[in-house]
Amino acid sequence: MFFNTILLALRDIRRNVLRSFLTILGIIIGVAAVITLVTVGNGSTARIAGQIASMGTNVLMIQPGQHRGPGSDSAAPAFTLADVLAIRREISPLKAVAPSANANATAVVGNRNWSTSITGSTNEFFTVRNWVIESGRAFESTELSAGKAVCVIGQTVRKNLFQEEDPLDRNVRLGKVSCRVIGLLQEKGQSSMGRDQDDLIVMPLLAVQRRFTGQRDVTLIQLAVEDGGSTTQVSEDVTSLLRKRRRLAENEEDNFSIRDTKELAAMLTGTTKTMTALLSSVAAVSLLVGGIGIMNIMLVSVTERTREIGIRLAIGAFEREVMMQFLTESVVLSSLGGIIGIMLALAASYGLSGVLDIPFLPDMNIILVAFFFSAAVGVIFGYFPALKAARLDPIDALRHE
Repeated sequence: MFFNTILLALRDIRRNVLRSFLTILGIIIGVAAVITLVTVGNGSTARIAGQIASMGTNVLMIQPGQHRGPGSDSAAPAFTLADVLAIRREISPLKAVAPSANANATAVVGNRNWSTSITGSTNEFFTVRNWVIESGRAFESTELSAGKAVCVIGQTVRKNLFQEEDPLDRNVRLGKVSCRVIGLLQEKGQSSMGRDQDDLIVMPLLAVQRRFTGQRDVTLIQLAVEDGGSTTQVSEDVTSLLRKRRRLAENEEDNFSIRDTKELAAMLTGTTKTMTALLSSVAAVSLLVGGIGIMNIMLVSVTERTREIGIRLAIGAFEREVMMQFLTESVVLSSLGGIIGIMLALAASYGLSGVLDIPFLPDMNIILVAFFFSAAVGVIFGYFPALKAARLDPIDALRHE
């Protein structure tokens, strides 16, 4: 009986293919938009999480001044190597402590040049930031202590200065300083903030301080906490230590800031998920519009087929059978819209994932929810037309022209 009802519903839909398609267009758009937005949002979230993980896991970044917006408190004193040694000596559990000093310069090789950033640090910088040296080597202890002009470069610098040539043991002129390339970093790509992580040159900290900044200031300290260690506890311990070393009174606020990459990841992924949910909610409104369209066309269908309904009722059909016929037709219409919407969403999501360079991560739960919701729209908005058809008076229906 139910199978025959479905066949009747499909037959009636096939009679007016164009009208049926226009009726379910709202359902198609709503389902496709919701699934596409959620899939792209999942891919974006995964990409952001991966990019932040590439900056290092369980990492704390300590900078002078309070960073509440663009820029920082320029009056705050910089850190010193003594601060770095105190953190390494008194704070645990730490995997690595990497002090940094930064400068900008134009790198020149032959007739090629490239403006890039220079980071002065130690070998612990590579540990903290999860950098892998693809070829060559890290700094030797004598190079670090003497501040020799040697460097490890990123892939962007290699491509712009050396193209496909081997950069190892070649010299790069940085301003007035000639630096020998001893290592090449593995490619990382863009960060979650859109910055090219491969556009950098790493030199010994003392070399950058002597030859570029002209001072012994440490502008950034990065800490890698041991696996299983609490970054929150380490942050509190570092805060207490630095307040003592910087002689801050109890009523004075910190003149330094500590950022946790876990908190940064949670903030960015949370923002992405919130925006995805908001946009999906807006897109879901078209499902309501589609439901209204289904109700409208089903009411038209009841009016057009009044005589047919009268004949069925006159020859012994029950009201529930007539009601089931029209309700089934409504559900089949909305379910077809859901299926077409799912196929369009998967195709669109796959295409957008390639264009945006994000993982293609379809969520089966959302796909199933969207399908069943589209079917539910058919039930909800098809009930009133079906009820109207079932309650027609057979005699009046037979007289209908």
